[in-house]
Amino acid sequence: MRALTVHGLLPLTLRAFLGAELGGRVFYGTTRGRSSLSAVSLYSAETPLLLRTHHRDDPAARWRRKQRQRRPQTPRRLLVKQRKKKAKDLLRQIFSSRVDFKCLPSRLAWVSSTTSNEAPLIAQMATQCVVKVELTISCKNLLDKDVGSKSDPLCVLLQSAGDDKWTEVDRTERVKNCQDPEFSKRLCIDYHFEKVQKLKLAVYDIDNKSVNLNDDDYLGGFECTLGQIVASKKVTNPLQLKKGKPAGKGTITIVAEEVKDNRGIVMEVEARNLDKKDMFGKSDPFLEFFKQDDDGKWLLVHRTEVVKNNLNPSWKKFTVSLSTFCNGDLNKPLKVACYDKDEDTSSDLIGEFSCTTASLLEAKDHGVEFDCIHPEKQKKKKSYKNSGVVRIKHCKIEAQYTFLDYVMGGCQINFTVGIDFTGSNGDPRSPESLHYLSPDGVNQYLTAIWSVGQVIQDYDTDKLFPAFGFGAQVPPDFKVSHEFALNFNPSSPYCQGIEGIVQAYRMALPQVRLYGPTNFSPIINHVARIAAGAAQQSNAAQYFVLLIITDGEITDLDQTKQAIVNSSKLPMSIIIVGVGEADFKAMEVLDGDNGVLKAPTGEPVARDIVQFVPFKNFASAPRESLAQTVLAEVPNQLVSYFKMRNLSPVNPPSPTK
Repeated sequence: MRALTVHGLLPLTLRAFLGAELGGRVFYGTTRGRSSLSAVSLYSAETPLLLRTHHRDDPAARWRRKQRQRRPQTPRRLLVKQRKKKAKDLLRQIFSSRVDFKCLPSRLAWVSSTTSNEAPLIAQMATQCVVKVELTISCKNLLDKDVGSKSDPLCVLLQSAGDDKWTEVDRTERVKNCQDPEFSKRLCIDYHFEKVQKLKLAVYDIDNKSVNLNDDDYLGGFECTLGQIVASKKVTNPLQLKKGKPAGKGTITIVAEEVKDNRGIVMEVEARNLDKKDMFGKSDPFLEFFKQDDDGKWLLVHRTEVVKNNLNPSWKKFTVSLSTFCNGDLNKPLKVACYDKDEDTSSDLIGEFSCTTASLLEAKDHGVEFDCIHPEKQKKKKSYKNSGVVRIKHCKIEAQYTFLDYVMGGCQINFTVGIDFTGSNGDPRSPESLHYLSPDGVNQYLTAIWSVGQVIQDYDTDKLFPAFGFGAQVPPDFKVSHEFALNFNPSSPYCQGIEGIVQAYRMALPQVRLYGPTNFSPIINHVARIAAGAAQQSNAAQYFVLLIITDGEITDLDQTKQAIVNSSKLPMSIIIVGVGEADFKAMEVLDGDNGVLKAPTGEPVARDIVQFVPFKNFASAPRESLAQTVLAEVPNQLVSYFKMRNLSPVNPPSPTK
């Protein structure tokens, strides 16, 4: 038996994108070579794809063929026979063209390295089988956990990873002092028709800047499948603190919309002469944009930030997907409302106006103005003109590129590894050491390298990865180094594939002397220097991912903070995997869990580029789980950099509408 295995999670199976062509039937076909493919076994979405081949002379196969030949040829059997023939032809074209199926973190299978004319068709089928869905969340009657004020709710979208484990997919913004929040941020998720996607929506009262939700009050949750939401389009259910225990009278409403448009609307807005609403100061204004739903109700699509104590505010530029903003319909009715934010009570309406996306786009680069009208004041005063003027300074439609657009458009992801060889790891010859190679030849360091590297390597065509060690005395003079090439060749520290990194690590382990201290900044600065060169290019051609595997506390914390702040302006992400049982509080600081990371000079990071994961959390989990978690933020980090630089993919896709 011969087999082709695609490593990693592959939610979109061969069945999914051939199903569009063949009606979702079980497939039969032939492949090149002496054996022919008489049966194709397609396993579930959570397992590697395995194609089994059986020789035609197999006795069982001969017996099945004879049985089929004796059956009468009914119209249904003739139809099945035609579909089988079509499957054979398509599979023959696929395998004779050496198609390479790859698994991407964006959970979309795609096709490359082929000379077949069928490749674009297959790639198109694959894309059609994954649908982007946006979920709009609102709640009513949430529990009040704050003393002297109302809760500050936030909603988190979690997806089941099996065995009662949940992975965060997205989260809304926090709404202050509100028991009936309408969240403006949409929760975005890929919808797979062929897969049961168990979801949990959890609402928390947020009282600090930490991203970690363990120290926040739980206001209730709701579990269902994405299929149930999509089928109903709108779902309203009571919130539960746990199964069978309602969260007071709290309810959650979820509205699902398919994302069919890759364009976004970019806008800058200001206002002047707004009404003064506060007794001891000026107003604290913010804007809310609404679109009209099919049933006539107004749905919140965007909320700006609050500008404190200002009657002539200018809000930050913002981008909203055109699908979210107006369902791609430029003439769809919109409403814009201006409020004065009150921290203790509900916000006060300053005024509002109606418009369409088309009228906003008239602003272009010269601006367009709207009177901000308070309905009650307008009724009472005949001389009433407005409660201020809202001016759209700038408004245009732009293509919004995804991670997949950049990668398929020619962006190379360059993978670098940094390995901790400090003395705190323990003598590699001792079974107690984190560097000890078990009888099957693995340890936590190697498992982390394999897990992350096997996914990352698919994005680099030459498969040459720089690998470094730090914190060891290195031969021949055994001086301490915090940036030595794992292959001991400083002029060419590249290893061929993940296997090359593993081989270099195993060869270096008995030659170096574990020492210290634990300094991260030299390796971060090394990769940053290379990324700085790539940043001079005028296209989105290269991005860099640095994986640091370590066992303990950072010694050069201030220098590392500065290095990360500098690197946040470059096409670069940093993944830190902590092995062993050490205290990793410093790593959580670098990850930004307690707010925005700042350099010792006070300069904040330009964007979030660090992801820290303790290995012990995945000790008993499948290897794919570690890779999924540590790479979860890389796609958004890559997109955020190129968006910050206003760079399009090298080969941008044609706009979809």
